[in-house]
Amino acid sequence: MEEPIEDREIVFLLADDHSIVRQGMAILIDEIVPNARVYQTSSLLQIVELIESKGVEIAVIDAHFPDGNSLHILSQMKAANPNIKILVFTGLEEDLHVLKFIKAGANGYVSKLSEEEEIRQAISDIVQKGEYFSALSRNLMVQFVHNPDLINPLSRLTNRELQIAEMYAEGNGNLEIANHLNIKQNTVSTIKKNIFEKLKIENLVELIDLVKTHHKI
Repeated sequence: MEEPIEDREIVFLLADDHSIVRQGMAILIDEIVPNARVYQTSSLLQIVELIESKGVEIAVIDAHFPDGNSLHILSQMKAANPNIKILVFTGLEEDLHVLKFIKAGANGYVSKLSEEEEIRQAISDIVQKGEYFSALSRNLMVQFVHNPDLINPLSRLTNRELQIAEMYAEGNGNLEIANHLNIKQNTVSTIKKNIFEKLKIENLVELIDLVKTHHKI
């Protein structure tokens, strides 16, 4: 008979390049799972190695690290331990990013902007149920069945908009883009505004992040 959650040792991995985030999450885990054994890393490259060497059962990971994007190692994490449960804990907007992480193998997704109670619920659910998804995420999953393009927000863009988004991500400015495409600068500005509205973003940093995440340039 399986021991109660509270009494069984569970091996966690906290992967985030910000120490304060890891420490805060470690405190919550200690309160929810008193016998948890918690390992920490700030490096994306160490995640799979720690899963293999420490017998990690639950990984709480950020979406982005200085050395890369965690989306692309979820499959490696699952290969290292097919039973591992992965909770993505990130500042990225849920409606734009959750589906791609689910498709890649995540068992849960919670925003760093969430109230403490929701983060506690996410930890508790990932331990007891093996998954945590908000009502928004579940709604998006249902929508995805009928509209697979939801998983990639860049699919909302026209070919020209995607072309210009890629050029911004490559470091080009309005003048360079206008000259390269032989169009007016104000046309580039108008298209940029349309791109921002369609993707629900406010600046080039967010655009570059989306392009690098969803589209190979």
